[in-house]
Amino acid sequence: MTFPALTHVAVTVTDLAVSTPWYRALFGADPALDEDTDAGFHHVVWQLGADTLFGIHQHSTEAPREKFSEFRAGLDHVAFGCASRAELQTWVERLDELGLSHGGIVDAHYGSGVSFRDPDGIALEFFAPPG
Repeated sequence: MTFPALTHVAVTVTDLAVSTPWYRALFGADPALDEDTDAGFHHVVWQLGADTLFGIHQHSTEAPREKFSEFRAGLDHVAFGCASRAELQTWVERLDELGLSHGGIVDAHYGSGVSFRDPDGIALEFFAPPG
């Protein structure tokens, strides 16, 4: 049996009014879905490529005031796939245009990545395989 592909990622944010425009600018697109649910949260969701959704959630229960930390059990980071190191450079330029700080391209034997953070400090990355 083949393990199924990842279909969506949803992260909790503290303020949709801040995070929605931030992610809209990053993705360069309007969300595919923006709704309150009966489950106690409001979510905004983008379609990324043909098969992946990325959502941000704000729960009716207030989130703790601490910033995201990849050192706490749970999510470490979310990586968006790029085909090549050259594509990573394009994303570095796009992050610069948006005024978003990042760590520049970091090369390793397993691939190259550009790390940055959203308004809540959630760790994000553009990643390309080696070669």
